[in-house]
Amino acid sequence: MIRLGVPSKGRLMEQSFDWFAQRGVRLSRAGSDREYAGRVEGVRDVSLVLLSAGEIPRELAAGRIEMGVTGTDLVREKLPGWASDLVELAPMGFGHADLILAVPECWRDCETLDDLASITRDFRAAHGFRLRIATKYHRLVRAWLAAHEVADYQLVDSQGATEGTVANQTAEAIADITSSGATLRANNLKILAEDPILRSQATLFANRAAAGPEMQRFLAQLGVTV
Repeated sequence: MIRLGVPSKGRLMEQSFDWFAQRGVRLSRAGSDREYAGRVEGVRDVSLVLLSAGEIPRELAAGRIEMGVTGTDLVREKLPGWASDLVELAPMGFGHADLILAVPECWRDCETLDDLASITRDFRAAHGFRLRIATKYHRLVRAWLAAHEVADYQLVDSQGATEGTVANQTAEAIADITSSGATLRANNLKILAEDPILRSQATLFANRAAAGPEMQRFLAQLGVTV
C-alpha cells in the first residue's frame, strides 16, 4: 500500500486534488473539513493521508508515507541531505513562490548583495550588534549568504508575519517566501536585485527506499517517469 501525503487545506490541497484528477486519480476528504481521513478512487493500493505541507517532508523521510506533495522550499529547509532520502518525482506547476531577501525601501544605497555586505559591516560598527534578518528558512538563507560572502549578520526566527518584523523593529531585513511581492511593498520593503535564494513550487516527492512495483504502477498511471 502506498500512503500518499497531500496538504490538508487551502489552495494547495485543492490544486493537488485537481492535479491527480487530471491523471485519472480522484482524491477527496472522507468527511468534513475538520477530518483528516481521505478517499482515493481510480487506482488500487493507494491511501490518502492529509497533513500540513510542513509535516510532509518529515513524514516522507521517516517512511511513514511513501509519496507526498509539498513545496521544494520545505524539503530543502527541513531535510539536510534530502536527496539521500527522497526522490523528486515531478514539479506540479502550482504553488509557485520565491524565497527572497528584502530590505527597507528607504535603503536607497542597498540594491545588491555587495551593498548589503557593506551595510552589515557598517551596521555592526555603528550599533555594536549584527544586522538582524528575520526568517523561517535558517538553513537555506545561511547557506546562500555564505556562498555570497555575506558574514556580518544574525538570523532571528520568525514565527508570525515575517514582513512585519522590520516595522516592529525586531529585525532590519527579512528573508521570506513571496509570490507577487505585494505584501512586501505594502510593508515598504524591496527585494534585492539578485536571483532568488530559491524558486519553489509544489512538487511530488517519494521516499527513496519505498521504490517498488506498486509505486512504478502508480507513477505510470500518473504519467510520471523517473
